[in-house]
Amino acid sequence: MSLPPSILAQLAPSVADPRPVLLTIAGPTAVGKTALCVQLAQQFGTEIVSADSRQFFRELSIGTAKPTPEEMQGIPHHFIDSRSIGQDYSAGRFATDCQAVLTALFQKYPLVILTGGSGLYVQAVTDGLDELPNVPPEVRAQLHAELAAHGLSHLVAELAETDPVAHARIDQQNHQRVVRALEITRATGRPFSSFHSAGPTPENPLFRNVKVALTREREELYQRINLRVEHMLEAGLLDEVKSVLPYRHHHALQTVGYQEIFGFLDGEYDWTEAVRLLQRNTRHYAKRQLTWLRRDAAYQWVTVE
Repeated sequence: MSLPPSILAQLAPSVADPRPVLLTIAGPTAVGKTALCVQLAQQFGTEIVSADSRQFFRELSIGTAKPTPEEMQGIPHHFIDSRSIGQDYSAGRFATDCQAVLTALFQKYPLVILTGGSGLYVQAVTDGLDELPNVPPEVRAQLHAELAAHGLSHLVAELAETDPVAHARIDQQNHQRVVRALEITRATGRPFSSFHSAGPTPENPLFRNVKVALTREREELYQRINLRVEHMLEAGLLDEVKSVLPYRHHHALQTVGYQEIFGFLDGEYDWTEAVRLLQRNTRHYAKRQLTWLRRDAAYQWVTVE
């Protein structure tokens, strides 16, 4: 597939705005971002910057659907395999590092492609991050104590009650994101989502944004997700999860694709149930990704067929 002519026209150099273009290709898991980005990189003779918060880590390949060398087709993909799972890496730190990479790439190319399914990390690059208030240490400590005592579902239920908007946007299996949202809410008495900018974002002096969000018919997307899960299992996802057991509390592993296998290894359910949960939770994750993207009116939607 390719992009519609109306979008391709926006990628051409502009006399009125000589800044280079950052073309963002976003969308839910399994929608086909990698294939399109590689095709576009070949077409425009450029490189790809990955904003997938789990594909940064060298130890996580199968469960993150990291593109293989064959899928990359020789196109450089910056930030993939750039960290070790033993290292923490925040959206703010990524935005700073990415800015330096983009500055160098824009010296060579009039267009660079940014892609990934991690909405917060994409936003950190394209629009910057909102300033959030400081949280007293005792609030954070109390939330972590409740997490240990009652489990994540207890905190997710509180988030649904106090901030339905954040509840819909946040990966509810990611304890770090859930705790962070509740920290802000409890510390300020205001919903976490209320701190997100509602108005237009100031233009980035380094580049002009062109944002594209991919989607598919729901049943087709779900079929692709189920098939991807099957391929992950065939490729050795179980062994990969076993290899990172010492890091199971790392935030990158508090996500779909790993938590379901941890539950199986802990004896909470059998393998058939683990596969069912993995497929179901991946579908739910895709829905949350779409919800996140729809809140940004700058995205131009393209249906992949």
